Amino acid sequence: MEATVLTFEMMVVLGLLGLTVFLFVSEIIRIDLAAILVMVILGALSTLPGLENLADRSELFSGFSSNAVISIIAVMIIGAGLDKTGLMSKVAALILKRGGTSETRIIPIVSGTVGVISSFMQNVGAAALFLPVISRISARTEIPMSRLAMPMGFCAILGGTITMVGSSPLILLNDLLISANRTLPDDQQMVPFGLFSVTPIGVMLVLTGVLYFVLLGRWILPGQRGRGEDAGAARSMQTYVENTYGLRADMFEVRVPEGSILIGQTLADIMVAHHIYILGTSYRGHKVIAPMADTTIEAPARLAVLGLRRVLQDEFAEPYSLEILPGLDVFADDFAATESGVAEVVVPPGSSVIGQSPIELRLRQTHGLSILAIHRGEETLSHVETEDHVATHIGEVLLQAGDTLVVHVQWERLTRLKSDQNFVVVTSDFPQEELRPHKVNWALGFFFMTLGLILFTDLLLSLALLLGAVGMILSRVLSVDEAYGAVSWSTVFLLASLIPLGTAVQNTGTAAWIAEQILALLDGWPLWSLQAGLAILATIFTLVMSNVGATVLLVPLAISIAISSGGDPAVFALTVAISTSNSFLIPTHQVNALIMGPAGYRVVDFLGSGSIMTILFLIVSMTGLTLFL
Repeated sequence: MEATVLTFEMMVVLGLLGLTVFLFVSEIIRIDLAAILVMVILGALSTLPGLENLADRSELFSGFSSNAVISIIAVMIIGAGLDKTGLMSKVAALILKRGGTSETRIIPIVSGTVGVISSFMQNVGAAALFLPVISRISARTEIPMSRLAMPMGFCAILGGTITMVGSSPLILLNDLLISANRTLPDDQQMVPFGLFSVTPIGVMLVLTGVLYFVLLGRWILPGQRGRGEDAGAARSMQTYVENTYGLRADMFEVRVPEGSILIGQTLADIMVAHHIYILGTSYRGHKVIAPMADTTIEAPARLAVLGLRRVLQDEFAEPYSLEILPGLDVFADDFAATESGVAEVVVPPGSSVIGQSPIELRLRQTHGLSILAIHRGEETLSHVETEDHVATHIGEVLLQAGDTLVVHVQWERLTRLKSDQNFVVVTSDFPQEELRPHKVNWALGFFFMTLGLILFTDLLLSLALLLGAVGMILSRVLSVDEAYGAVSWSTVFLLASLIPLGTAVQNTGTAAWIAEQILALLDGWPLWSLQAGLAILATIFTLVMSNVGATVLLVPLAISIAISSGGDPAVFALTVAISTSNSFLIPTHQVNALIMGPAGYRVVDFLGSGSIMTILFLIVSMTGLTLFL
């Protein structure tokens, strides 16, 4: 076979490759801007004499309409739709219920669940959804968040290898294969991969990650670190009330059995008589948060109670034959920091509520406000008796202008209260996104419809995914603006802008020339070693630049090396696309960057835990590629 001659066009492409790598590594400018800059330079250079074949200027921006880019946009919208219904919160509640307080049980449940979810949505999206979940678990179990975030994050990355829509490189791969087919003879044409072509390999990788942290986690994960441990409890009810208003109290879940003499009494009578707050009731599966004060107790029931342990045990639980549970069970998710908490609401001058009591206003019924205290001047009024003041029936206190109401409230209700001119919501640090749980059936319906179209029809991947995304918008799971907001446009521009450079690497013969140089260096080496070398090269590239960039640059090279050495070009290309997920050594991957701050990680933490994971990834992925492809 005649050797490829290095041309001036190839030199220019090599220079652009070097510029791209330099900009990505140095981060002088943002990597998405760097990709756009390289695309613009490529287009400008192709207008010069002698460089007309560098790029087809009429196709320079075709990356923005590529199958891969549209697929990624649609996956992001579908993931946001599932999250908007609160479905992910229900998954989190189930994990909290089943995981207990054991680190060795919680890690595989959380990591395995994230791994499966990230196989159908962007891994950074799956990790972002579960970040508040592990924060809540950390607060409830006293397991440092630094021991939960890394297993979750690593398995989110690994889960992206389970399907061909789990990560941007795998979504992009089939487009790159089709593009490369245009330059290959008929006997070397590559067949695009199906949705589950990589599933056995991905499952092996996720199981490896879970076992790695379960078996070695006690030695490789850092201990208590950073601010992560406080994140879940930062706005916990008892801490905030005690520190700010001197109301020392704890949250308990109480079981009311059949035959208790508490049956038939109202919540208001119980709260006033025993200096406690009842913030939730559950009777025969019907759960009410912020129930009305005149609600009558029935049995068997569960009560969510805020009060002093001594008072609750001696003056409430024992006389009424009640059982205080060791932790929140039925109400665990409702009183999690991501769902509800303590807020401050001020009564402004001119408010129509002035001169009326909370009972008269029925604040629990109308706004979901459970009033814990009324702060007026230097005085704090509450049901709870403290060293500073006597307990007061605050439900009967007439409100005055300037009163600060310390309330427990669901964040969704507090968001709606902001539009009521009779109150000023002082608290601003709370989740202000309105969930739509009533849309969960629509969201699941379109998700499974999309999955069915991908599995059982020949419909283009991007069109199948886009049908699901549009369905979620038309059914009002998401608004159009929310769908736009769910898309990471920096990722879109990064991917679309790099596609022309990858095409230039292939079409100018640059990939073939690089392949020949590598083959000359590795002359006589077995085929598996060339494949392993590509896997290592892809791992190195993805550590210093984006995984999308590494895929675009290396897939044409992998195809050329495979053809020159007699290997399967599709398998070599897949080796690159999978290996770009091997990004654990340093926090350059989006998921690692996401968990670094909340868990208080340092770069050395990733070097320690990530080095072993990197080696395991290479061994397991190469084994899987050999066994299943």
